[in-house]
Amino acid sequence: MKLPDLLQSLDPDASLAQRHLWLMAALRWVRGDESDTQTSVLRVRAFLDAIEGDATLAARWHAWWQRFTDTVDMTPLLADHGFAPRTAFLSELNHRLRRKVLPGTPETTDLAELYGLLLPSEFDVRWIKGLDSATLQRLRALLFNEADERHWSAEVMDALTFCVSQVSATGFASEIRIRLSPEAQRARPFHELPSDFEALRQAVRRTGARSDESLAAAERLRNQLDACRHAAYTVYSHLEEHGVSVGIVFRLRQLRERIVRIKQLLDCLQSEQPERATAGLLADLVQVGIEGRSVRALIASSSQLTAAKVAERSAESGEHYITRNLAEYKDMLGKAAGGGAVLGFTTWAKFGLYSLGLSAFWGGFAAGLNYASSFVVIMLLHLTVATKQPAVTAPAMVAKLRDIKQVGAVRRFVDEVANLFRSQIAAILGNIGLVIPMVLLISSVLWFSTGTAMINEDKALHTLHAHHLLGPTALFAALTGVLLFASSIIAGWVENWFVFHRLDSAMAHNPGFTRWLGQARAARWASAARQNISGLAANISLGLMLGLVPAFAQFFGIGLDVRHVTLSAGQVAASAFALGLDVLRLPDFWWAVAGVLVVGPINLTVSFYLAFQLALRAQAISTGNRALIRAALWRRVRVAPLSFLLPPRDEPEDEAEPAKEAANG
Repeated sequence: MKLPDLLQSLDPDASLAQRHLWLMAALRWVRGDESDTQTSVLRVRAFLDAIEGDATLAARWHAWWQRFTDTVDMTPLLADHGFAPRTAFLSELNHRLRRKVLPGTPETTDLAELYGLLLPSEFDVRWIKGLDSATLQRLRALLFNEADERHWSAEVMDALTFCVSQVSATGFASEIRIRLSPEAQRARPFHELPSDFEALRQAVRRTGARSDESLAAAERLRNQLDACRHAAYTVYSHLEEHGVSVGIVFRLRQLRERIVRIKQLLDCLQSEQPERATAGLLADLVQVGIEGRSVRALIASSSQLTAAKVAERSAESGEHYITRNLAEYKDMLGKAAGGGAVLGFTTWAKFGLYSLGLSAFWGGFAAGLNYASSFVVIMLLHLTVATKQPAVTAPAMVAKLRDIKQVGAVRRFVDEVANLFRSQIAAILGNIGLVIPMVLLISSVLWFSTGTAMINEDKALHTLHAHHLLGPTALFAALTGVLLFASSIIAGWVENWFVFHRLDSAMAHNPGFTRWLGQARAARWASAARQNISGLAANISLGLMLGLVPAFAQFFGIGLDVRHVTLSAGQVAASAFALGLDVLRLPDFWWAVAGVLVVGPINLTVSFYLAFQLALRAQAISTGNRALIRAALWRRVRVAPLSFLLPPRDEPEDEAEPAKEAANG
């Protein structure tokens, strides 16, 4: 639509919806093709020129603008736009999902609802901020006469009242109040906030918004807001120590942004250039409105601290899986061999469950219980499953980069990469090195005692074909890597939940527990639960996912399966025994062996990559530092490739560090 046609259609007597549709069309004309902000600024000037140059049109515009300001409520836009209408994270998530599905209507008197329809694009942020001072002063003269100025000031004061009350309510909420530091609780900043705002309101009413008395009262209010913000920040220290809640982090973020909004409103009321402050506020309202409709932004902003805590807790677990010398390398081989032996029995149980002919769900559930119980046994025996390591070792490695600016931080990280790579080799060799003999041993015992192998020939041929290198084996191995990573996330969340709710303390001291178990036993159980909750959550969730994900995929007609390197090696070994020595002549057998060789690296790479990326974000490692890390890794590969394969010899403690410096220098 061209500007003359747009202005010709301006009708002060139109219905509410039609007036708002006209304003939407006018702003759409200002945006144009959204290619250049300066073009939009020129269009705003052209709009002003057209109205200022035609007295009849100017009168029609002022009548239209008066109808608009009389019918819409500006306060929700100024006080609440961009903020959650609910204080709970899940309620806000549900609200945003509904807004994505349900369309908005211009037939509303709530300017906050209308604002997203009027200015829906990030381009609106740019062209509003691109308006020069002269154009802003012309807009102010067009939009605000003396009566409009008084009405605007009243709307801003109402918005300040609502915002200050929300900040006070958040500070007084029990979940925030009890987590403030002792110093913040003694200072009582939230108690003084309402009285400081009331002093400002009375000063504005008596002497005006820009009087010396009002400016002094506003300065006291700003200082008190800063005190409230600093007090709220002490809650993060409590969360770091005692577990993170997404809901509390969400409320703290809302409080911080409310304080920013209050200061913006004060600038609009008292700034020497109120039109510039108002334009900045309107642009920010566009941006927060866009973010307020984003589900991804809500999850990212509210869960960042939780992700860091999950990575930190995984790092604590991951330290136990990294070998740094020959003795630890040998110990890892032994633990991995023990894990492989247990998984040999898991393979036997898997084929036994298959012979029961259960339905898809119950078959998957039984397989999941089989895997989960085996993983738990391995954990309780302090043994190792190779592919479970990367998801917890990656955060342990990235923890070395927490102080990346310190001398030697990147070198220490490269050392950890080499240590991890060696650890994975030891774990895979140990797992596969004993799962195959154990499966062959079980098959032999079954053959000599019952006359049948672990599986029949048809099932053996099907198993070899399923593990064919040129089939979907690589895809299934990648899916398994995702499940391995997911299990580590579940473990971190469960442990954080356990710590946040102080369940170990409840188990140790709750009268019901101590009466039933006795104080000494309750204390032992609480300590054991705290130490093992993460491992139990990881192993049980991984086992159930390995069994149930293929079953659920089958329900939807998706032919997905899982490929775990140790279990796959055991299944191929059982198939080879069932087919006898003639299996060596079958191409499918060798293709299956090649498939198993591929499964391990893919399991490890996918789970490690996902965990590594999460840990990098949790530690806020910049893009430039990531490039520095990559360069250091490639240098180590060129200079000392064997450090990724062979463990260093044990050295006296006083000689170890100089030797390491020489090796890396």
